[in-house]
Amino acid sequence: MPHAYPPEPTFPDDGGAERAVWEVLLGQLPDDAVVVHGVHLQEDEHEYEIDLLVAWPGVGLAAIEVKGGHVDRVDGAWYQGSGERRHRIDPLRQVQGARHALQALLRRRGLWAAEARAAHVVALPHRYVPAEWSALDLPRDMLVDRGDLERSGGVADRVKHAIERHGQGHAPLAADSLPDLVDSLVGGFPSQAEHLVMAAQHETRLEQMTRDQARTLDALSGVRRMRVVGSAGAGKTWLALEQARRRARDGERVALLCYSRGLGRYLERTVDQWPARDRPAYVGLFHDLPLAWGAEPGADDDPDFWERRLPLALGDLAGRRGADELFDTVVVDEAQDFGDLWWPSLLRCLRDRDSGGLYVFMDDAQRVFPREGNVPLELVPVTLRENLRSTKQIAQVFGALSPERITPRGMDGPPVRVVDVPAAEAVGAADDAVEALLGEGWETGQVALLATGRRHPQQVNEVEAGGHAAYWDAFFAEDDVFYGHVLGFKGLERPAVVLAVNGVRDAARAREMLYTGLSRARSLLVVVGDRSWIEEVGGEAVRRRLARAQVWSPV
Repeated sequence: MPHAYPPEPTFPDDGGAERAVWEVLLGQLPDDAVVVHGVHLQEDEHEYEIDLLVAWPGVGLAAIEVKGGHVDRVDGAWYQGSGERRHRIDPLRQVQGARHALQALLRRRGLWAAEARAAHVVALPHRYVPAEWSALDLPRDMLVDRGDLERSGGVADRVKHAIERHGQGHAPLAADSLPDLVDSLVGGFPSQAEHLVMAAQHETRLEQMTRDQARTLDALSGVRRMRVVGSAGAGKTWLALEQARRRARDGERVALLCYSRGLGRYLERTVDQWPARDRPAYVGLFHDLPLAWGAEPGADDDPDFWERRLPLALGDLAGRRGADELFDTVVVDEAQDFGDLWWPSLLRCLRDRDSGGLYVFMDDAQRVFPREGNVPLELVPVTLRENLRSTKQIAQVFGALSPERITPRGMDGPPVRVVDVPAAEAVGAADDAVEALLGEGWETGQVALLATGRRHPQQVNEVEAGGHAAYWDAFFAEDDVFYGHVLGFKGLERPAVVLAVNGVRDAARAREMLYTGLSRARSLLVVVGDRSWIEEVGGEAVRRRLARAQVWSPV
């Protein structure tokens, strides 16, 4: 049975005309279709109503105007009733205007359903109309009569034919555009309490969906070298951890590596909770491995040290290690962060350079550092195309920036919120947004404020006061609002993220920075910054997605 909105409509006193067509549609349409009763539209000063709207995946949209009782057409004019009650009507003009208004409004909101095939249909459930009847403005195949209601599948066939014939030039209605369409037509206004409950439900579902990804490793258990590419939120970090755990449990000496401090600390804390037999021999930053083996430290602001001298030192030091200090398997998370010189040195860390285990997890859309590193090895490719981490509303926004098509599998959530302010005011407005979220009931440990340009003063103070280790441990304690930067937050997330778009250091990486920042939230995303600049960087797809966002003033 198709989805019906509302489930129990209140029908007008029209002799049962709308009810009759409604019930026949529910009995004839496929289960994935949607029927909406009483769609009211407001386009500027004009009001419209669609008696019945059919949204049929793989087919298109049909706006149906229902007229009951005795309906006639004389000399091009429509009449309803008889005797003294006979009066002029114009069902065709009504439904044409309403259908065009619907498409215009959907287009304004950036919904993909606006581009679907659409047709209007006039239904006369109490009147038989000859099969040969036709008019220039209303072909017979756009009119449903009593005979169609009595014929098995007649109304659905008539609707489908009208859409496919008269909606030419447009694509069929895509199934993945249906949730957004329904939300726009019948969506309510959930309270903040409901948003918090939805967030809790999403967290529970997220954990189970992520664990389901283990089937990927099950299917490829015999592969020794693998390159896993996936969008933000596809579960890559969980898979990297799980692969490292499985290899260690099988008795291998394993190194689990990444580039950023925050993710490195997350990997360390996660592994510390495992039984001793499951723990890799080395867990942490790629840079710390050569330092642990005796490389000379360098300055934080010396790119030559990090990008050339240190990776070369790793290869040299690995060549001097005994086999007992090298690894059977290396697992690399966020591998797009590594420059070309790191990979030859990494291979020298394997006991068997030719067939030792190498598992690389990466997302090319998150190349936020000014380097172009590529894995110079033949690895079995595996692609993850589903977002598990974020609600559909969030995944659709950042997915518009991805070169790959992303399928959101998260739950529905609250709309993305946009605070449109100049970049210079973004951090202050983001602070206001955080306070407003706490006032709504979000816990402090659920919220993160991330900057794209200059670091938030609170982040600078915390790192200077306690150092990087204490700073990241405070994040994982989840006791307070976290203040961070997009560059250091890759691979991490929080339920609610306020993204302060306060500029970017490297204009060439602006798109990647936005993608990474927008994808850090699981349940609620607040974007604070110059909306026109964000849409310029993101392009038309982002503009269309943000058209459905909630314009928000947190003060």
